[in-house]
Amino acid sequence: MINESPYSYNHIYHVLDAADFPLSFVPQLQRRFDLMPQRSHNRRAKIRVFHQRRRAEISFIITRSDLLAPQKAQVDALMPYLVRVLRDALGPSGKDVRLGNVRCVSAKRGWWTKQVKDEIWDRGGGGWMVGKVNVGKSNLFESVFPKGAQEGSLTASSGSHGKLESTAYRGSADQERWSHGAEERSLLPPSQPLQQFPTMPTVSHLPGTTASPIRVPFGNGNGELIDLPGLSRGSLEDHVLEHHRSDLVMRERVKPEQLVVKPGQSLLISGLVRITPSKSDTTILAYPFVPLASHVTSTDKAIAINTQTQPSGVPTIARPGVGPKMALAGLFRLQWDVTKQRAGPLTSAAAAGLSTKVLPFVVFSTDILIEGCGWVELVAQLYSVRLGRGAAILPRDVKRIHLDFAFKLNDGHFGARKVWRNYLPRLKYHNPAISMSVNRTQNQTGPATLTVFFASPSDLASNTSSPAPSSSTTQDTPTSGHAPFERTVTIEMKHRHESEILSELLNLTKASPVEPSREEEAELEKLAEEERQGGLDRARNAAYTEQKRQEKALLDQARGAVGAS
Repeated sequence: MINESPYSYNHIYHVLDAADFPLSFVPQLQRRFDLMPQRSHNRRAKIRVFHQRRRAEISFIITRSDLLAPQKAQVDALMPYLVRVLRDALGPSGKDVRLGNVRCVSAKRGWWTKQVKDEIWDRGGGGWMVGKVNVGKSNLFESVFPKGAQEGSLTASSGSHGKLESTAYRGSADQERWSHGAEERSLLPPSQPLQQFPTMPTVSHLPGTTASPIRVPFGNGNGELIDLPGLSRGSLEDHVLEHHRSDLVMRERVKPEQLVVKPGQSLLISGLVRITPSKSDTTILAYPFVPLASHVTSTDKAIAINTQTQPSGVPTIARPGVGPKMALAGLFRLQWDVTKQRAGPLTSAAAAGLSTKVLPFVVFSTDILIEGCGWVELVAQLYSVRLGRGAAILPRDVKRIHLDFAFKLNDGHFGARKVWRNYLPRLKYHNPAISMSVNRTQNQTGPATLTVFFASPSDLASNTSSPAPSSSTTQDTPTSGHAPFERTVTIEMKHRHESEILSELLNLTKASPVEPSREEEAELEKLAEEERQGGLDRARNAAYTEQKRQEKALLDQARGAVGAS
C-alpha cells in the first residue's frame, strides 16, 4: 500500500498500546514496508535509503500512557524502562539501535501530543498510522493532526527534509487516476478535499471501526496523514460473549484491589483467565489492572469454572463451549526485585533507613499481560536468609553465640555491625535451636567480641539450655540464665573485616556451609544480573531527570530574558 503513496517521503507511526505494552508490537514491520533501517550508534552510518523512489522511516508512539501512571512526570520516569522493553521486542536487530524515535503520549490528557503534531507538520509527506485494533490510533489521529494549519506552505518549516517543496508531492496524477478510475484495484482510496478542519476518523471501542484507509491532507497538499485499518490483536474476544466484548478494553486507569492468593487458591478473572501459583507454599498479592471482575477462590473451583466442567453461580463472560479450549498460557517467574519499594518504613530514609541487603526477606514481582485488556501485577515475599554468606549448619556442641560491640561504627566496630546485620540472620535461620544474643553498648572504645559457648557431652544429652535475649543495651553476664558450659572461645572483631570474622567462626565451630542447588545458583546469578541492570536503569533515569531539569532551567531563563527585554 505504501508503494502507491503519492509522496517521496513517508513516515510510519507504529502505534502501541500502553495497556498491554509490548504485546501490540507488530514484528517484521520494517521488512514488510521496506523501511529505512533504524539509526545505529554509529553516527557515520548511512540511513537515507530510497526504495522505488520513496523513502520511509518509522517512529514508535506508545499511546494511552495515562493508563500507566496518573501524572505525566511519573510516565516520563518510565521511559528508560519502556525503551528497554521495546529494544527486547525488536529482537537481535534492536541491540545496536538508538531508539531515539520513541514517544509516550496520551491523547486523553494531552501529554506530548503537541510535540508529535509539530513533527508531523515539519516532516510533511505521507504519515501512516499503523497498529493493531483498539490501540487508540483514531483517537491519536484526531489529537495530532495539524488542524487549522493549512495557510501557507511547508517549505519554510520543512525540518530535515529541505527539498520538501520539489520532491514531497508528485503532482496531480494521484487525483487524476482516481477521477478517471485508472487503478480500480488499488488499496489506497482517494484523499479527502483539503480543509482546515476536516472530518476525523470515527473513535470507537469496537474493533474494525476503521474499515479502510482514511487520508486527510494538510499544508496545501504538501502533507497527508493516513489512518490504516487495525491489524488483528489475537483471538481472546472470540471466546467472549458478544455483549461483553467491549468490556475487554481498558478505557481509563484502573485502581486495583489488593487480592491475597493463599496456598491452594487461584485468581480468576471473569471466568476467562486463571492465575495459579506454581509453588504451594507461597502467598501472593495480586493487583489486577484490568476492566474485568476478579476474585480469589480455591484452585479446584477455579479450574472447574474456567473449563466449564460444572455449573457455578460466579458470573463469567466466556462463551459457552469454550471450556475445553482452555490451556496453559505459560509459566511466569517472579523476576523483579521490588524490596525497596515494598518494604515501607524499613527502607525509608525518614524512618529506619535500612539497606535492602540487610533485610531478612526479599520481595519479587512480575506483570502478566493480557493482550488487549491490561495486566495483573503479582507480588510475593520470599526469605533471602536461606542462601548466601553465613548460611551454615553449626554442630550440636555449639549452644550459644553472643556478640558485644558499640552502637556506632567508628573505632573499629564496623565489621562487628556487618556480621550482626548480614550473617547472623542466616546462621539463626539454619540453626533455630542455638541461642544467639547481641549486646550493644555506648562505649565506643570498648571491645568488639564474638563469644561461642560449647556444651559438654552430658549437656548435649540433657539439652538443658534456655533461650537468651536476642538483643540488649546493658552489659549482662553472657552466661546468665544458661546451663553451665564446658568452654568458651572469644573472637576479636575490632578493626577486622566481616568476611574474616565469619571465616574464623566457621573454622572454629567446624560448621557445614549450605550449598545452593543448580536451580538456586541460576536464580542467584539472574538476581545479580537484574541488580546490575537495575543500577544501569537508575543511572539512566537519573541522567534523564537531570537533563529535563536543565532544559527547564534554560527555558525559564530564556523566558525571563525575553520578558525583561
